[in-house]
Amino acid sequence: MLRRSLAGSRKIVMSFEGVVNVLKPPGMTSSDVVVDLRKIFGVKRVGHTGTLDPAAAGVLPICIGRATRLFDYLVDKQKVYIAEFRFGIATDTIDAFGTVVESAECDIYAEALRKVLPEFLGEIDQIPPIYSSLSVNGVKLYKLARKGEVTAPIEERKRKVTIYELELLEQLERNSFLIKVRCSKGTYIRTLCMDIGKRLGVPAYMPFLLRTMSGSFDLQNSYTIAELREKKERGELAETIVPMDAAAAHIPALRLDGLSARKKRLLINGASIPYEGELEQGKIQRLYIEDEFIGLGIKDGGGLHVSVWLGNDADK
Repeated sequence: MLRRSLAGSRKIVMSFEGVVNVLKPPGMTSSDVVVDLRKIFGVKRVGHTGTLDPAAAGVLPICIGRATRLFDYLVDKQKVYIAEFRFGIATDTIDAFGTVVESAECDIYAEALRKVLPEFLGEIDQIPPIYSSLSVNGVKLYKLARKGEVTAPIEERKRKVTIYELELLEQLERNSFLIKVRCSKGTYIRTLCMDIGKRLGVPAYMPFLLRTMSGSFDLQNSYTIAELREKKERGELAETIVPMDAAAAHIPALRLDGLSARKKRLLINGASIPYEGELEQGKIQRLYIEDEFIGLGIKDGGGLHVSVWLGNDADK
């Protein structure tokens, strides 16, 4: 990909940089996906926009190169999941990978489930499961759980999450239902399943989870690891990458044409420049200079400055 440099008319050949929408399979960790993409794209700077449980499948946006600087602006978006909630059984991990720790004879009907689902809409409290990637004193919680050093959810880790949509799609079999969840970042669908089970007075676990959307990235436009390897063999990897400015398209754009060379230099080196246009204080913007995306900026007082530089590092 060729991009025009702010420093002059020279052409700079850009390496792979942007966001790849990966379809993660069950049984693979998010870190495993990062390792594979480093090898496939031949770059070191690779990171995911928030973990997806090893047992889960679905959309996992992966940032490559300078796009890793967009992490905070991509991870904060809404997620959509399709999950199986099964009642009458509980496992220690609250998913199909765990050991059964409780069972109860029950008959949960769709009508009863539909009746309680609205109670979990809006902002709710969640305590992360002990088998999670959350860190405690620098150690992953699931590692402590495996050692028996943590045996129950940590109350102090309670967090606020938001459930925007909770829909019963269909009943799969006795006590087993397919549920659609649209939620905020940081929501544990396993915990939601367990808490709904508690509300119904029965144990519950989540045998299946598929993330169908993460922000603007959806299942339809995702690539498996195998497909990415095939694209590499055919020399078509570039077409799998969403450009950085497109990945941040949910952020309003601000074009700064006609800037003097001095103001350009100040801006790209992190200094503020005067800006008198109509712009909401503290609201992040995608910044363009002469059609080149340079990063994210913010107005603070009477000045405008780049808060996340995403242009050519050679220009700084």
